[in-house]
Amino acid sequence: MKTFVLMTRMSHAGADIIEVASKLKGRVRREGEWLEAVRQRCPEVRWLAHYALLGQWDFMDIYEAPDEETAAVVSLLSRAHGAHHVESWTAIPNQRLADIADMLQAGGSLEIE
Repeated sequence: MKTFVLMTRMSHAGADIIEVASKLKGRVRREGEWLEAVRQRCPEVRWLAHYALLGQWDFMDIYEAPDEETAAVVSLLSRAHGAHHVESWTAIPNQRLADIADMLQAGGSLEIE
């Protein structure tokens, strides 16, 4: 399984505070619907964490999925359930990155796990 980070923004930057609050409340209400849609269409997804954020993004979800296509479905479902903007990032464990650096330094080739 690969690890992915889903970053979600609910409204345009600079939106009216009433509009932002309304969209966030709506997101909380629809969150159950979104999670159920993901469970139905991507039963192999395993959720690791969900955070509300202060800053450029409103929410961050960390999850495991078998491939990028599954991560794309999660992102599209988030958009379909009220997100204004989403980005999905691949997360590589730090030790794996260190192993890749060692391999490069030794002049070896990348072995896919």
